[in-house]
Amino acid sequence: MNIVLFDGEEWEDFLPLTFTRPVAALRMGILSFAERWEKILNTEVSYQTKPYLQEKFPAKLQTENTFINPTFFPNEKLIEAIKNLKPNQTLLFDNQLVAVKSTEETPKITSDVIQFEDEVIHLQYSWDMFTYNFQAIEFDYDLVTKGRTSQPISATNQVLVPEKIFIEEGAKVEFSILNASEGPIYIGKDAEIMEGSMIRGGLALCEHATVKMGAKIYPGTTIGPYSKVCGELSNVILIGYTNKGHDGYLGNSVLGEWCNLGAGTNNSNLKNNYDIVKIWSYREQRFVKTGLQFCGVIMGDHGKAAINTQINTGTVVGVCANIFQAGFPPNVIKHYSWGGNSDAPVYNLDRACEAAERMMKRRKIAFTPADKRILEHIFNLNNN
Repeated sequence: MNIVLFDGEEWEDFLPLTFTRPVAALRMGILSFAERWEKILNTEVSYQTKPYLQEKFPAKLQTENTFINPTFFPNEKLIEAIKNLKPNQTLLFDNQLVAVKSTEETPKITSDVIQFEDEVIHLQYSWDMFTYNFQAIEFDYDLVTKGRTSQPISATNQVLVPEKIFIEEGAKVEFSILNASEGPIYIGKDAEIMEGSMIRGGLALCEHATVKMGAKIYPGTTIGPYSKVCGELSNVILIGYTNKGHDGYLGNSVLGEWCNLGAGTNNSNLKNNYDIVKIWSYREQRFVKTGLQFCGVIMGDHGKAAINTQINTGTVVGVCANIFQAGFPPNVIKHYSWGGNSDAPVYNLDRACEAAERMMKRRKIAFTPADKRILEHIFNLNNN
């Protein structure tokens, strides 16, 4: 099968995270959605997404393609149903397109329709990512470690349920507490957990990521590749290359790539009146109810917060936004905000691109012309 992961209507409800990527490039659990399907189906996948993203995330179409909506999280029965699709056959769940095997260049519902009747997790909003992240960690842990042997756990650590802890080659963990009694702990290639850290699974610490000394990490947390964390984290996803390198609390949140939270930054994830949290919807251009009592911050790529920033419950931070002005910032912060407040000036595009290039160069990753064109597109959305 030639697999193409397509952006459905859900793409808009994952903004601002998807301003810079298709849904399939988001990370949840240990893997990105694309990496997960590649492992499941043992093949490469490509993306069908918005035109301005297609240069960086191209679609590789063949005569016949199987299009899959990545917002439907895989389980054994869903995988089997997709594998068994016949030419020009469509798989629906609750009349929503899950997958189609087709000779068309875009996914369309065919006349031959199968309704998927079993249970499946359908991710519809950005906050669904941290809501279901614990289950995703468990799924990915089994997928990634099946038939493999972990590196030995150093005797300097205190460990509960070591059989649910997997350490990849090159990873370092010393003088820490690893408690996998509630969920698995995955420590990726060349990752490090420094001394005095307290870890309660499920945790996904991806390759080259670092947990700094004395960190406290609670279940349902994913620390993406090359990210650095310290302080207290609970039910958080850092997609990758993002730093929360100092003390402070971060909970029930998703941060994109190339973000940085300054020392002492904290977020609220619970309202004073214990009410359901509302959050900004780019689709509806208004605040909508999440249905959650605990909801922190959703931050787009290249977002930055200065030292001692206090982030309100249910805050959305746009791409390349910089928060440093005094007081609590508003619950929605525009792209390219230079300060964070509603009256903050616009961050100069050229300077934003220069900063992005410098940050990426530190990780030996090129800031490509395609990356620049994506940031220009988002800048123009916000300022024209």
